[in-house]
Amino acid sequence: GNQSSGVTEFVLAGFPNLNSTKAELFSVFLLVYLLTLTGNVLIVGVVKADTHLQTPMYFFLGNLSCLEILLTSVIIPKMLSNFLSRQHTISFAACITQFYFYFFLGASEFLLLAAMSVDRYLAICCPLHYPLLMNGAVCFRVALACWMGGIFPVLGPTVAVALLPFCEQDAVVQHFFCDSGPLLRLACTDTEKLEETDFVLASLVIVSSLMITAVSYGHIVLAVLRIPSVSGRQKAFSTCTSHLMVVTLFYGSAIFLYVRPSQSGSVDTNWAVTVVTTFVTPLMNPFIYALRNERVKEALKDMFRKV
Repeated sequence: GNQSSGVTEFVLAGFPNLNSTKAELFSVFLLVYLLTLTGNVLIVGVVKADTHLQTPMYFFLGNLSCLEILLTSVIIPKMLSNFLSRQHTISFAACITQFYFYFFLGASEFLLLAAMSVDRYLAICCPLHYPLLMNGAVCFRVALACWMGGIFPVLGPTVAVALLPFCEQDAVVQHFFCDSGPLLRLACTDTEKLEETDFVLASLVIVSSLMITAVSYGHIVLAVLRIPSVSGRQKAFSTCTSHLMVVTLFYGSAIFLYVRPSQSGSVDTNWAVTVVTTFVTPLMNPFIYALRNERVKEALKDMFRKV
């Protein structure tokens, strides 16, 4: 018979063995979510409002903050409502939607981080041509390409997962959202081919964007080392440090999570590292950029004065 019609919802297991502290966890994650929203909305607002920040770097940063707002909103509200409810169910449609948006937004963030590193490379290595190379129209196209680069490639795997036969009603997803590994484990068919495809796609997005980032920074470091004065070197590199911190957090956790052949094997370590990509990075991002950056600090002060 048709097995896939059996499942109309899944159960989200949430966190392993943390039942005793539900209220505390709920409070912590609610706080993290509100701070993440506040920080990233402020970044978007400041970049839009302040004419000094109408540069490619801040335009991309605004896009990154938009992605972070969406990414956390795909996962945290559902997780929060599960802390409060008795049954931790998520409908099949909602689960597949969560899967799609998590991977689409994640892929777009990698592409955007790579684009930001190329922007830093052009600003430092080709300062004279930079305003021409990275004009408004180019920035808009690059950002659009990053969003599209997430939207379309993730459609295939999402449809494939949606069409998998899931046998048990109320199957438990061993995670706090519908991630690929925990979801593929529940299919009652061999998912090896699909896991291989996912591995190849994840590796392509992550490794190609990491290569672009690494090559850009290789060139930046060489260019900065050629600057004779120490203060000149510091000044040139200071625009990169925030981006580098975000990149390190991001790639470190993602490579650990998704660049490995079997997704379904390693659930225990998964949720701990996913906490980094879904809570820590989006929360840190605005702080890393705002606190390390005089321009952003000034713009924020101006904005609050007006308010």
